[in-house]
Amino acid sequence: MAAVSKRLLVSDLVTFDKINQVPSNYIRPLSERPNLQHVSSHETIPIIDLHDLNSAKRRHVINQIRDACREYGFFQVKNHSVPESTITNMMQIAKDFFSLPEEERLKSYSDDPSKTTRLSTSFNIRTEKVANWRDFLRLHCYPLEDYVHEWPTNPSSFRAHVKEYCTSVRGLALELVEAISESLGLERDYIGKQLGKHGQHMALNYYPPCPQPDLTYGLPGHTDLNLITILLQDDVPGLQVLKDGKWVAVDPVPNTFIINIGDQIQVLSNDKYKSILHRAVVNCDKERISIPTFYCPSRDAVISPAPELVTEDQPAVYRPFTYGEYYDKFWNRGLATENCLDMFMATKST
Repeated sequence: MAAVSKRLLVSDLVTFDKINQVPSNYIRPLSERPNLQHVSSHETIPIIDLHDLNSAKRRHVINQIRDACREYGFFQVKNHSVPESTITNMMQIAKDFFSLPEEERLKSYSDDPSKTTRLSTSFNIRTEKVANWRDFLRLHCYPLEDYVHEWPTNPSSFRAHVKEYCTSVRGLALELVEAISESLGLERDYIGKQLGKHGQHMALNYYPPCPQPDLTYGLPGHTDLNLITILLQDDVPGLQVLKDGKWVAVDPVPNTFIINIGDQIQVLSNDKYKSILHRAVVNCDKERISIPTFYCPSRDAVISPAPELVTEDQPAVYRPFTYGEYYDKFWNRGLATENCLDMFMATKST
């Protein structure tokens, strides 16, 4: 069996050790492997044109979002408000960062999930038993003035390009949160008002080529703990979504974002919309970069099912909780197979 990797980052393991097999600490048990030959490529998630979101045709777009949230928990958006130049700059700066020398990148390294700016690997190396084939730079980015000073200064344009991207994507997030709120039959601003001061994080994910992609994951199946995720990915496939018990490959479409419902929307919607399992797989030939933005409540925000969606026939599924409580439990348990939401179910009366 291959030796356990001693390098801090998987990208440096690939670059410097030039391995031809996956180290043992990355190998999944047989029953948990990706089973890549059984992934469907015949179905994909809906693409929604946001051009008419602020026109007389808004209701049509809202209905499309409602249907996608109910059926898939995922959708793609085109003709959004984020400039193509902003997207290009963001993807390039991510590539440039992960191309820096090892000693330069490691200036941002930490295995502490509570740090608001950190480079790390896998998911949470303090708690997990099997590592994931991923390095990532995680950044908190709202309010920007609280965090920009922590971000890397190499590459030299890093802060400027990431700041521009974060600001633009936050505008898209607010539009989508309003649309999702409306799609549930709630006031347009209902969900936004439940988020306290609001929060926004992002990750620059780097998935190096893997010599045995059938033995490991970039990230195994998981739901997102936040409100919604806005994903930018390069042209290398890797995202897969669970639909009707089968994994569906979501191939990249230029200048679109992939949107998925997070656990907090599932709670606010009282299970009308579900946070869906998704995963990242790797390949032997190409590196892959993905950049998810996680829009979320602030830690002190209290999350519970919207009263308008709670009836005698459909009682509240979840108890109220603070987002900080949920966030801490999610990170401490890691990407477990059971859903973190199960720990926040309402107590049923007898």
